[in-house]
Amino acid sequence: MIERIDPPGPGGPPYSGLVVAGPLVFVAGQVGSDPRTGAVPAGIKAQTQVVLSNIEAKLKKAGCGLKDVVKSTVFLADIRGFEEMNEVYRTIFAPHFPARSTIEARLARPEFLVEIEVIAYRPDGPRT
Repeated sequence: MIERIDPPGPGGPPYSGLVVAGPLVFVAGQVGSDPRTGAVPAGIKAQTQVVLSNIEAKLKKAGCGLKDVVKSTVFLADIRGFEEMNEVYRTIFAPHFPARSTIEARLARPEFLVEIEVIAYRPDGPRT
């Protein structure tokens, strides 16, 4: 069964932000903007923190958490920010690091420095 937990609103982008397919939870790419205010902090470390907080909130809607992430893909506007992003990433996922790919990419808006998407494994259904 496929469940779209976080579908776009009317006129929103043509994708779901959170999809559960059996034991797998897919979180669409999250950027470093505050979901309530739209504010985008300066710097890759601050944006990485916001991105991972946004991901954690999405995973919670699916009944799982960051510890359940098995794969992540990190998109950096400038690959030279890899070490700074990694400093924050390392503190959030330690000691259970998911498999990861990291690539340089042009992101949706110039102020976005990092975007991350994840896949989590939830074998027993929602956990609260």
